[in-house]
Amino acid sequence: MMMNDLFKGKYLKLTAERDSDAEEMARWQENSDYLRKVDTDFAVPKSSAALREYDASKRNGSKNFEFRLRTLDDDTLIGFVALHGIEWNNQACLLAIGIGNPDHRGKGYGTDALNLILRYAFYELNMNRVGLDVISYNLQAIKAYEKVGFKTEGSMRSAVLRDGKKYDRVIMGILRDEWLKMQN
Repeated sequence: MMMNDLFKGKYLKLTAERDSDAEEMARWQENSDYLRKVDTDFAVPKSSAALREYDASKRNGSKNFEFRLRTLDDDTLIGFVALHGIEWNNQACLLAIGIGNPDHRGKGYGTDALNLILRYAFYELNMNRVGLDVISYNLQAIKAYEKVGFKTEGSMRSAVLRDGKKYDRVIMGILRDEWLKMQN
């Protein structure tokens, strides 16, 4: 597959973090729905300083690659996408994604971001497998993952407790060959 730009998709581009990103991302942290979908940990808003410190801690090493998601038309920061937990010997990694502002969800940005990061994982990093886990109530995310080719591989039953209810963590994955078939 020939590509003009590894970092540009239909609607979005993958960029490095910018100094101004932490303030916008701190605003997303004030939305409990966002926090409860992007992570299984306690929903606790982080300050822009804490987010900068977290980003700095991940920069040194070759097991994590994180990008900011910006719109092509006006360069608006809408989220992040990351490949982490990379096992170079197994050509495998995990994926994380978050679209911060609810106004940017349901517009095709997630699908575009997933295709961009999978293209990066398979073509640039030479991965064979990309996996993830998602909380079972995050149906919008599950639908987006399936749309780009992720398959459900299993679940961790009752792994997330929210509001007195137990939810599964759905384990999903995609292999390079599966993704390549979908591109043709």
